[in-house]
Amino acid sequence: MKDHTDTDRARQGWMSLLAKAPQGRAAALLDAAMTRPAATWLRPPEVGAVMVRGRAGGTGAPFNLGEMSVTRACLQLADGTVGHAYIQGRNKADAETAALIDALMQTDAADSLRAQVLAPLAEEAGDRSKTRAAKAAATKVDFFTMARGED
Repeated sequence: MKDHTDTDRARQGWMSLLAKAPQGRAAALLDAAMTRPAATWLRPPEVGAVMVRGRAGGTGAPFNLGEMSVTRACLQLADGTVGHAYIQGRNKADAETAALIDALMQTDAADSLRAQVLAPLAEEAGDRSKTRAAKAAATKVDFFTMARGED
């Protein structure tokens, strides 16, 4: 099994944030942080589908749950750095932005982007998760057994 370095894990983290970001949010943060550098397309944004697999009960045998739309893109900066993106949905602009951020995170601009783009995305994702958890908790039913005392 392949060992993942800290760099691989960090990249997985920012790629996950970008893939799940609300439509247009990453682009707005990137444009506020910097002027977009020129890039060459290695693979222009294209829409496709992937098979989503699930497991019964989370641990059972895997099964094909259904298909999900994704958009992928791949670009190269002038210095040769390559950025990739796979995002949920059918938004080519978001895939372009995610690929550009991926490439820039591998350059000297990484610290600035981490603070101005990725940190706000992570905070917003945490807020969405807390909101979803609070909604689920509001519907929780606690069952209990009362002793009848007929001994």
